[in-house]
Amino acid sequence: MTNPTACLLIIGNEVLSGRTQDANLKYLATRLGEIGIPLREARIIPDVRDTIVATVNEVRATYDHVFTTGGIGPTHDDITSECVAAAFGVPWEPHPEAWRRLESHYARQVPPGDFNAARQRMATMPRGAALIDNIVSIAPGFTMGNVHVLAGVPRIMQAMFEALAPTLKGGPPVVSAAVHATGLMEGRIAEGLAGIQARYPDLDIGSYPYYRQGGGGVAVVAKGTEEAAVRQAAHDVLVFLRACGAQPLEGEPT
Repeated sequence: MTNPTACLLIIGNEVLSGRTQDANLKYLATRLGEIGIPLREARIIPDVRDTIVATVNEVRATYDHVFTTGGIGPTHDDITSECVAAAFGVPWEPHPEAWRRLESHYARQVPPGDFNAARQRMATMPRGAALIDNIVSIAPGFTMGNVHVLAGVPRIMQAMFEALAPTLKGGPPVVSAAVHATGLMEGRIAEGLAGIQARYPDLDIGSYPYYRQGGGGVAVVAKGTEEAAVRQAAHDVLVFLRACGAQPLEGEPT
């Protein structure tokens, strides 16, 4: 069975400028792997209409699922929603259910909030969009085709994703196994690891150097959808690192 694939578009000038550090990539990559939809690409793009439209159209034709984060708030630079409408060639218009939810939400505030033009932008979506619930701050995300539009604020993004997750059909979960050894550098083990990777072409085997006060080393991670193969590959790595004179341990370094 071939797993469906995913791409993440992180949208926001604030991320590209360094003012805001993205905190969504790790969460989405981990959760998608658990569902069996491996994340194959992630891009950070600016709040520029032509860039968003072109990129959405490019990646939605390449991947089974596209997730976007950022740009669906009430301010002038929150343009993701209208850009997705342009990418699909449909009107950007008030969504009746999103409008009802937000109008009711602000009316219930004490004192009542103003459902003004800025807030109405959060209820304006591409025609035909399916809402993604938001239990944190009410304003929903949405799905259009294979594009899932989520908030940029991590807590809200996570709530939206968990509301969406039961509807996503994945394949076998992506599992991983790690081995690490202090005192070994990547240059010494590169050739041997290449040989192990060649024996397991359906797995991803990566090496990751680390540095600690007590000395540096390398962690090797095998990842794939066949758990037995992942475990065997990790065992082969363990044996190989021992042959290099190290005292490897299973798991990530602490």
